[in-house]
Amino acid sequence: MKKLVLLFVCMFAVSTMTMADNDKPIPVTQLPAKAQTFLQTYFKNSKVALSKQESDLFYKSYDVVFTNGEEVEFDKSGEWTEVNCRINGVPNSIIPEAIKNYVSTNYPDTQVMQIERESRGGYEIKLSNRLEITFNKNLQVIDIDD
Repeated sequence: MKKLVLLFVCMFAVSTMTMADNDKPIPVTQLPAKAQTFLQTYFKNSKVALSKQESDLFYKSYDVVFTNGEEVEFDKSGEWTEVNCRINGVPNSIIPEAIKNYVSTNYPDTQVMQIERESRGGYEIKLSNRLEITFNKNLQVIDIDD
């Protein structure tokens, strides 16, 4: 009986390892419709270097990398989860109004270079002065790291 259980555990572990980190390049046209609309709206002048689907046993996500090094990540339904714009900063229309107001009031000479939407509804941003600010789901500051 112990050998049978051990055999099943080993088979499950091997199958999980083979399915883990299953990245495959895909054309932009195979992204979810929401993701395609997002790219057309905010990055229409950017050239895509790579778009890929990442899948694991329990999740699926999409990454788009542009030739200028900027990146956007999407969840399985096509909602953005992270926007990383190292050169020009994140487009202002992506950033929630309360976060824009906080940054312009407290850090007027900076730009938001990265924004991440967290699963609990909060946001984390990285500014051009290297500060990382975390907001809760009510868009209140809960942490600042330098």
